[in-house]
Amino acid sequence: MTFSETKLSGAFIVGLEKFEDERGFFAHSWSEKEFAARRLDSRLVECSISFNWKRGTLRGMHYQAAPHAQVKMVRCTKGAIYDVIIDVRAASPTFKQWVGVELTAENHSMLYIPTGFAHGFQTLEDASEVFYQMSEVYAPESGRGVRWNDPAFKIAWPEPVTLINERDRTYPDAPG
Repeated sequence: MTFSETKLSGAFIVGLEKFEDERGFFAHSWSEKEFAARRLDSRLVECSISFNWKRGTLRGMHYQAAPHAQVKMVRCTKGAIYDVIIDVRAASPTFKQWVGVELTAENHSMLYIPTGFAHGFQTLEDASEVFYQMSEVYAPESGRGVRWNDPAFKIAWPEPVTLINERDRTYPDAPG
């Protein structure tokens, strides 16, 4: 696997090192040893799938607060998404900055999201599916979010939002 750190400290784009032959390819998509060697949280306890019917669907921006803060590893297994993370760590030098990455079934890239980051995505194709691996189980009482279009972040979404649920649409503006 390859690890490319984003401009947000601790967040990585993870690529596959493919071993190809006439049948196709083989690649590791997870290695506790490789993540631990980079001092990244390598504990995974829960996996989830998000399926989205329509292009332009937006989910986010979500995170879990302590004591249930989650590391996430996100991969698009069908279709394409524009995956966005925001640094919501108040003491961080990149507080309120964001990064967007195109994840597709074809590019096989993944995004490693450390704790302290809000996460969301917009579908770029109909029938897009996203696979999540998390370091902590989902705990509704620790669930938090920031609004996808909060002017404090100035996220440049690639397409008009065609579908978003009430909760994601009405999160409050980020605090000071």
